[in-house]
Amino acid sequence: MNIDTVVDKEYIGHTFRALADAPTSALRGLSAKDAKALAQAFNVVTVRDLANLEFVKWAVAITTLAELEQETPAEQAKETLLDNGVEMTFPASDPVSVDAGVTRIEVPPEMVSAHEDHQHADKVSQSTKQGLKEEAAAH
Repeated sequence: MNIDTVVDKEYIGHTFRALADAPTSALRGLSAKDAKALAQAFNVVTVRDLANLEFVKWAVAITTLAELEQETPAEQAKETLLDNGVEMTFPASDPVSVDAGVTRIEVPPEMVSAHEDHQHADKVSQSTKQGLKEEAAAH
């Protein structure tokens, strides 16, 4: 990061040592009024004081660790149960329809294995052939 992007114009080009000892208003976005409020509330006068403020250190530690925190066993169990419930309701092979919620796409009868004929593909195929024959005879 270019440090000059986070300090006010008058502090551009200063060393880190100089910036650490600069008033908090040297930080871009922190006005003199804000700096005065920090000094009154927390006795923070310099950038170094702000960085060493216990509340800032605690906040940084908490947010850093929050990103790395593992789920509790209860959270893991809930997520697993939810994943399993959703998978049982909507198997991964079922694509989500863009316009009508969820659509189940069945395998075309000619693609179904006779060994795993859970959709009665043979009956559908026979019925379709019979229907085509009857339709052809009618014309």
